Amino acid sequence: MPNRRFADGEVVMGRWPGSVLYYEVQVTSYDDVSHLYTVKYKDGTELALKESDIRSQSSFKHRKSQSSSSSPSRRSTSRSRSRSPGRPAKGRRRSSSQSREHKDDKKKTIQETSLALLVFGFFKPSENNTRRYNGEPDSTERNDTSCIILEQKLKPDLEIERVIEQYSLRPRKEEKKKEEIYSEKKVFETIKTVEKIPSKTKELEFGGRIGTFMLIFFLPATVFYLLLMCKQDDPSLMNFPPPLPALESLWEARVFSVFLLWFFLQALFYVLPVGKVVEGLPLSNGRKLQYRINGFYAFILTAAAIGILLYFQFELHYLYDHFMQFAVSAAAFSMGLSIYLYIRSLKAPEEELAPGGNSGYFIYDFFTGHELNPRVGSFDLKYFCELRPGLIGWVVINVAMLLAEMKIHNQSMPSLSMILVNSFQLLYVVDALWNEEAILTTMDITHDGFGFMLAFGDLVWVPFVYSLQAFYLVGHPTAISWPVAAAITILNCVGYYIFRSANSQKNNFRRNPADPKLAHLKFIPTATGKGLLVTGWWGFVRHPNYLGDIIMALAWSLPCGFNHILPYFYVIYFICLLVHREARDEHHCKQKYGLAWERYCQRVPYRIFPYIY
Repeated sequence: MPNRRFADGEVVMGRWPGSVLYYEVQVTSYDDVSHLYTVKYKDGTELALKESDIRSQSSFKHRKSQSSSSSPSRRSTSRSRSRSPGRPAKGRRRSSSQSREHKDDKKKTIQETSLALLVFGFFKPSENNTRRYNGEPDSTERNDTSCIILEQKLKPDLEIERVIEQYSLRPRKEEKKKEEIYSEKKVFETIKTVEKIPSKTKELEFGGRIGTFMLIFFLPATVFYLLLMCKQDDPSLMNFPPPLPALESLWEARVFSVFLLWFFLQALFYVLPVGKVVEGLPLSNGRKLQYRINGFYAFILTAAAIGILLYFQFELHYLYDHFMQFAVSAAAFSMGLSIYLYIRSLKAPEEELAPGGNSGYFIYDFFTGHELNPRVGSFDLKYFCELRPGLIGWVVINVAMLLAEMKIHNQSMPSLSMILVNSFQLLYVVDALWNEEAILTTMDITHDGFGFMLAFGDLVWVPFVYSLQAFYLVGHPTAISWPVAAAITILNCVGYYIFRSANSQKNNFRRNPADPKLAHLKFIPTATGKGLLVTGWWGFVRHPNYLGDIIMALAWSLPCGFNHILPYFYVIYFICLLVHREARDEHHCKQKYGLAWERYCQRVPYRIFPYIY
């Protein structure tokens, strides 16, 4: 084990992460495992630095003395002249000129230092732009990349500047000429050039081109398989898949028309001038898009419309009778929408492309989404599909299943199992719509493009797979006792409490870290200007919101009993999905936060499940 070089309490010069500037810091601790020094800056910021990023003050002072002194002959000549009684006036004139020269040098040095900090500060996100989920990468990731590119591009000249600023009190004329490089005009021209550099997606997810090509067919096949199995008398996954229905029975123009009517009705609710308008996170070009927050109003209007249909005795269980046809119609529509999205993305400017969907490979970009925020005027297609047609449609489907159960089994009241499933999932949807603004900081909005993955997920997977428990209970009724129902309800409440309190804790911290109500929370500062919470829910596990999600998903499936594993498909899928997201978050956060993320992982070792994973 190598010996540490700097002792606790020692005052040294520490390099600020992401720059070449050194500041006076004090060593507070040393980690023998990671070999990192924890240092404290004068403003109270604590960071973990490598030993190579720390230098002793004596080395700086030694270099300063060397650069400030001239040759020995000049020093002796200068001393002899200054002591000569025959040249007193000249000596005074020389002293005054040196003073003016020293002031000019000092002024230039201050300007040069401010300009260097301007370059670094240009890419450092402000506190107002840090309203995002704890530990999740976001749209500022490209700014961090640009900062690295700019630093590498200017590093040779910045080294010269640092030597002039730190080591030399009176730069020589040759060194003074190099200060002109850092004029404000040149800096901003360089920044502008860096911003135009296209950022290609290098790390491919989901198995790359082959994996995404297979998923385009595998995802629809999975949905159709699950729906067909739920219709079987024995929906055991050990049985052979049922034969596919005739092709003409899977498509009906009337069903597709109803789906289009539903989609455009939600689009009409979206453009209504109700609800507040907020700004999203800044894009790579610094622009902020505006979003109208009226999802909850759309839900209320939808509920009123469904109530009117039921009042006029419209048979809502029509959805159950044609459920497979509705799924096929939604899949066909999502495919057509994905094709349109990719074609229009070919004409989109480079800065409007998605960081994760700009690989240059047709299949991969088509699947993940090539354009980040496709809009028709002010109508944001991705934001609209994220919460409206699929999420609200999920609740409508659940209600249709409840009515179908009552009609098929001649019940005056729905079963207790069906009531629990509808209630739990209704709470989840209402919570998402009530906290609609929080979705603007998620990776779906800030990082992922709008392609087949999100279009199929929002319009097909969410409404038709998430309602699998209600669809299952229609054909396979399960009776549960009131004590069991109470226990399941408590489990769902625990999961919801963890999910909501964790997200609220994080969102409040991102919006206003100085809030007195959050004074008890501790965090690790990062070089990006954001903090990583290490107390509260985020000090318990790294992704407590995922833990709450999984607990709720289990509570949604338990009312279906244990006769078949099919209703628990959602739980298995949800665990796999969140583990994948967690792995992706870990990778992005490690790249973005660097040493601060490693320190956070040491403080919070468990990812989702405490003491397990």
